[in-house]
Amino acid sequence: MTDTASGPGGRAGRPLDGISLADARISAVGECMMELSDTGDGVMRRAYGGDTLNTALYMARLGAQTRYVTALGDDPYSDEMIAGWEAEGIGTDRVFRDAGQVPGLYVIRTDPTGERQFLYWRSQAPARTLFQSGRAEQTAAALAESDIVYLSGISLSLYGADGRERLFAALDAARKRGTRIAFDANYRPKNWESTDDAAAAFARMEALTDVALSGVDDEAQLTGQTVSAEDMAQRLWAQGAREIVVKRGAEGAFVMDADGATTVPATPVDRVVDTTAAGDSFNAGYLAARLTGQAPAAAAATGGRLAAVVIGHRGAVIPREAMADGQFSLSAGGAA
Repeated sequence: MTDTASGPGGRAGRPLDGISLADARISAVGECMMELSDTGDGVMRRAYGGDTLNTALYMARLGAQTRYVTALGDDPYSDEMIAGWEAEGIGTDRVFRDAGQVPGLYVIRTDPTGERQFLYWRSQAPARTLFQSGRAEQTAAALAESDIVYLSGISLSLYGADGRERLFAALDAARKRGTRIAFDANYRPKNWESTDDAAAAFARMEALTDVALSGVDDEAQLTGQTVSAEDMAQRLWAQGAREIVVKRGAEGAFVMDADGATTVPATPVDRVVDTTAAGDSFNAGYLAARLTGQAPAAAAATGGRLAAVVIGHRGAVIPREAMADGQFSLSAGGAA
């Protein structure tokens, strides 16, 4: 990629400009699990979810051409997942199936304010094999034929040190072919052997990132320090990202691109039911809006409106009809 416009510090132009929502081939990489939500009365509600799958699903609902790159078992629940993704318009041609295996599982518990706790059963999940020898080459080919690859810090945690090296090599090769890499620095400490391993992996990933979708909470957990959104954005810019969105929850988002930096206020929310997939849906709204020609600040506002609707419902994937109530505008120029 070459610098095409000046910005903060005289750096590069915006990597998503000129890519069409209707034509872009978008590959999301990661793991989808069975989701059980504790309803508080001794009953569990079953669904499915995973951070990158959530983003792929919401992008598909907004009109994007997405596919999911992962591995599942050959069990009925894996069949159900694939059928559900296809019904949402998500491509499944790069979903590997492993005989005798089952997907991972997580349980969500929420407190009275809607904040959630996750409990996982996923150590043997097939998704962890995506960058193992023999499968990595096929996965790399899928990334190289994409216009945009989307992944997260949770994706990085799945593959182990050797698998991550194969992932980084695949991303580097894809970028050299013109693929843009969008990365959500979604950090879950329990998924990593050590903080040092996570920090090293994130640093490698940030050097390969064109569009950074980060959060101040993730940064604080990873570094043990509280930093401002502005300082965080400047660090990511120095690493090479050319579109940067720092998510700050109820305080909105800080956006930096080739034209400068700005703060985008959060969408007001009357009632928070469940914050699961808040950041995932924000990312979907942002990316889809950018691919229709919205500038980054307007796209961040679109992402915020979608996230505000999602956190008003229980679970990672809300009913499709609930999105229609959000009055989302993906036309160039911003919100209706």
